Amino acid sequence: MRATPLPPLMAVAAALLLTACGSQVPGRSSDESGPTTCDVTPPPKSTATATGGGHGAETDGVRITDVRGPAGDCAVFQVTNPHDKPFRYTVTFRFRPGNGAMPVNAARVLASVAPKATVTGMVDMPAQPRGTAAQPRGTVDGTQVEVVKVRSVPTEEAPAPGGPCPSSGVRVYTDEGDAAMGLRVVSLHLENCGTDTYHIEGYPRLSVLDDAHRKVEGLRILHDGSSVAGSTGADGPPRPLVLKPGERAHTGLVWRNTVLSGTPVNAPYVRVWAKPGAAPVMVTPELDLGTTGKLAVGPWKRTERQ
Repeated sequence: MRATPLPPLMAVAAALLLTACGSQVPGRSSDESGPTTCDVTPPPKSTATATGGGHGAETDGVRITDVRGPAGDCAVFQVTNPHDKPFRYTVTFRFRPGNGAMPVNAARVLASVAPKATVTGMVDMPAQPRGTAAQPRGTVDGTQVEVVKVRSVPTEEAPAPGGPCPSSGVRVYTDEGDAAMGLRVVSLHLENCGTDTYHIEGYPRLSVLDDAHRKVEGLRILHDGSSVAGSTGADGPPRPLVLKPGERAHTGLVWRNTVLSGTPVNAPYVRVWAKPGAAPVMVTPELDLGTTGKLAVGPWKRTERQ
């Protein structure tokens, strides 16, 4: 998509973001499988604690209820969905080993939490990144665990980069994006995973939402990435596309996080309609729009097979 390569957005965070394993028990998220430290060890006395958005404290509907293992290898948590429809939750935890080793993040995805329901999940502390002195598991070290980020989207609007093809016959999802000198570029991908051809033309329709899923008012959504910056690949005239099963298209979201006067706008979510009449998909590009008040989107372009 991009004519000019940009350094990876949040590269350090992405390197630390690891999906933890879990096991399915009554009341636990159905997407968890396999044993965790919580399951294979009894809950012994531990010097591990939960801090900040931690033990008992609630962060966006998530709270840590227990930290288990001699080294605090596993955290038990609960997620409460206050909405009137099922929501998919992605929760990021931070483990801070008491031996001074580098903090590590672990992400847990709960595919569908029923309306008004509370489910229990477990998350293991990931292994330390290469090059760091790792504390052996099972060693009492006073590990601290906290909830650092909670993101949620309606289950029926959740992006599907893999797995079974959605009932719409198309997948819509974003990548991690690029950032350089305050410029942000996130690719929006569309794949025809159905059995019929898919016709698409022009620009996707966007609605930007804040962390409470409310529409951000007063924001200008501009067509063509060059409205914000050149050489992003999200530019050029719109053209009609006919995607056969298995074929893909892409576009790009482009913005700057310049902060001048006023209150900066941070909006995690974007609701996307690939074309008029299409079912919406809610993606999480983590928009940090500064005080610019604008977001640009390019036209759909065919993605050539590698």
